[in-house]
Amino acid sequence: MTIQEAQQQVDQWIQLYGVRYFSELTNMTLLMEEVGELARIIARKYGDQSFKESDLSKDLPDEMADVLWVLLCLANQTGVNLEEALEKNIEKKTTRDATRHLNNSKLK
Repeated sequence: MTIQEAQQQVDQWIQLYGVRYFSELTNMTLLMEEVGELARIIARKYGDQSFKESDLSKDLPDEMADVLWVLLCLANQTGVNLEEALEKNIEKKTTRDATRHLNNSKLK
């Protein structure tokens, strides 16, 4: 599925099951909450912290999908085509950072 198709699928779900979008401010707060849940799993799995009993039921792909879901909601609400935005962002980074990382001794 393309990013545009994902935006459309989320919008259809909201219309069928979600009644309406939460406000942009609420969704921004929910995005931070979901990023925090993702960070917790990453910290446990790849960092130095050990898993707590309550963490064991958490699933990394599902937590990433939760972050994406809320981001897609925000894009829909604010009229952002994320597919176009990502293409422009990649182009910007490619132009700006064409040699930056290649010349970074910390990355070698």
